[in-house]
Amino acid sequence: MTDQYLTTQTSNILIVDDDSRGRETMEAVLTGLGHELRFAQNGLDALEQAHARAPDLVLLDVMMPGIDGFEVCRRLRADPILADVPIVMTTALDDRASRLQGIQVGADDFISKPIDRMEIRARVNTIVRLNRFRKSMQQQSQIEQAHLELQDAYEATLNGWVRALDLRDNETEHHSRRVTSLTVLMAREFGLSESELVHVRRSALLHDIGKIGVPDAILLKPGPLSEEEWATMRTHPSLGRSMLESIAYLQPALDIPYCHHERWDGTGYPRGLKGEEIPLIARLFAPVDVWDALSSDRPYRQAWEPNKVLQYLRDQAGTHFDPMAVELFMKVLKEFPQHFQRQS
Repeated sequence: MTDQYLTTQTSNILIVDDDSRGRETMEAVLTGLGHELRFAQNGLDALEQAHARAPDLVLLDVMMPGIDGFEVCRRLRADPILADVPIVMTTALDDRASRLQGIQVGADDFISKPIDRMEIRARVNTIVRLNRFRKSMQQQSQIEQAHLELQDAYEATLNGWVRALDLRDNETEHHSRRVTSLTVLMAREFGLSESELVHVRRSALLHDIGKIGVPDAILLKPGPLSEEEWATMRTHPSLGRSMLESIAYLQPALDIPYCHHERWDGTGYPRGLKGEEIPLIARLFAPVDVWDALSSDRPYRQAWEPNKVLQYLRDQAGTHFDPMAVELFMKVLKEFPQHFQRQS
């Protein structure tokens, strides 16, 4: 196995030795491996260089005047930024006490002087490779943590929007969360993946977000709406789409807000889509949405009896609803009745 194969990325190695011959020897041994070599002549110089630019490896002579290698190692380990930098001590001391002291202050390895050319090259390559892997794992963990924090921020924003709508429209209070839970259940039963269910959940949660743009006089009207008022109310799917389509992470979640009032027979709005022209998750959502609405009290009517609601869904299969969606709804209701308990 060649040295070039062993080292595929440049690593920054700090060589610390008060003896110029020791530094020259290390330079001669490590030149050609593709590493960037830096040199320090004493302990203070080593600490300054390490703080200025964190090395990927420190080759540290033990016996130096002033601050010796043990103290340099101790100080590096005490620095949160440099604490994980691999440190290999190079020493002519071969006694057990010196090695134990090195371990106690945090050295990762020892190389005895006079150094063996093949040994030092092999050890350096192994250590920088392991250090590179450690950094990669740390970066991956940081990326995953940042992703989780971003997801939490997304969810907090969505929940804030829905809460704002709930506070404005008492009729839909808790409705969004109920229909979201059931739609995700339907989509999972249909066979959508967990990654797809993330978008299903967001889409269902935001299905009525466009109502934020509907005037209070219409949205909160206690009685039936006039034709003109209905025309305004029917703009909320388009308003919802306009609100959400410029937000990159919500673009896969537009189907329900934009299409949940389309009907299987093509008589819905806003586009009059028909049959399978209607996006799948909007078709799955439709019977859930109507079931919850009819099961709820409204200022202009009392909630329907459960059996009456279910019969209505069956009767509307093939006209209002995709027959497959109604059949799946009944199946899920039978298998998971506890999810259909309408608690606020």
